[in-house]
Amino acid sequence: MNASGKVLRRSRSDRVVAGVCGGLGAFFGINPVWFRLAFLLALLPGGLPGLLPYAVMWIIIPSE
Repeated sequence: MNASGKVLRRSRSDRVVAGVCGGLGAFFGINPVWFRLAFLLALLPGGLPGLLPYAVMWIIIPSE
């Protein structure tokens, strides 16, 4: 747990695929749409630069 008491978790309520972006948005206090857009833009140059970090976060970040 960090100093503000927040814990990074994948969202169950704000999810499109696995809740990674919803969880990141809740943790950082940012609209999850920005994280979704960032992953989408990272997918454009060939897929792997956006897909690999998302898949790793899907595996290592626990669900709510």
